[in-house]
Amino acid sequence: MFDRLPPLQTLRAFEAAARLLSMTRAAEELHLTHGAVSRHIRTLEDDLGCQLFLRLTRRIVLTEAGAEFHAVVARLLGELAGEAQRLRGDDTGKRLTVSTSVSFASKWLAPRLGRLQASCHPFDVHMDVTDVNVDLRLGHVDAAIRYGFGRYPHAMAERILEETVTPVCSPDYLSRCGGLEQPAQLLRAHLLHEVGMMANWAQWLALAGLDKKRPPHGPSYSHGSMAVEAAIRGEGVALARSTLVADDIAAGRLIAPYSALRLKAERGYDLVYRVGERDHPKVVALRNWLTTEIQAFTSEADA
Repeated sequence: MFDRLPPLQTLRAFEAAARLLSMTRAAEELHLTHGAVSRHIRTLEDDLGCQLFLRLTRRIVLTEAGAEFHAVVARLLGELAGEAQRLRGDDTGKRLTVSTSVSFASKWLAPRLGRLQASCHPFDVHMDVTDVNVDLRLGHVDAAIRYGFGRYPHAMAERILEETVTPVCSPDYLSRCGGLEQPAQLLRAHLLHEVGMMANWAQWLALAGLDKKRPPHGPSYSHGSMAVEAAIRGEGVALARSTLVADDIAAGRLIAPYSALRLKAERGYDLVYRVGERDHPKVVALRNWLTTEIQAFTSEADA
């Protein structure tokens, strides 16, 4: 079985490029040339027999297969790095390990990791990316950022960011579908769905005054980030979490045609830590950074 594993260097190149959505930035992070990163990813695609990225004029976007594969690769590389550090006997007192979900890590946290590391100095920040709510009592993780209801067994939680959802699509899709001037036009659009999201298309359409209408069927995705990537590729309109699409909207990769119609999501983002560790230096450092970063983020979103 293990003789069919892709080379580690191809996985590292892919994970960085998928997280940053840039081969140039991935090359800088890995201290490689742009050509080397591109060759590693081509080798990986040839080995897997599928395309992981769409190469557009000035950017790359993940294919559906690429988004699914990245979720697995990011989690496994993170676990491997953490276990290697443990076996080396690294000073865990200097390492700040933060657990967070795949979608939040890839769409919001990854572009801000540099600022997080700088703010939390002298701790070395390590990200544990998984959709499983880790048991903080085991001691492998110092704190977590979770998308949830605010209740976590055997842990304390602080709500750090509320969430809303609104339709988004690529400029190309908006042009191809003839524009989306009125919400009723969505009933003829190709809608993208996130599995398990209670603030769903039916609820949003009701908010828009279309409560008698049933939303069209369309593909469903296990991760919100995957639905967002599909929207960026021009495959339809995603009902997306505002936090996951803010940077893509700012960069022009996505458009929110009804930005004033935002449905409050049933869940929000929480800072989670062990009972009794509210004032632990690692938790304080992470909380302070989140407070500053989220204030700036919400100010930009409201501007």
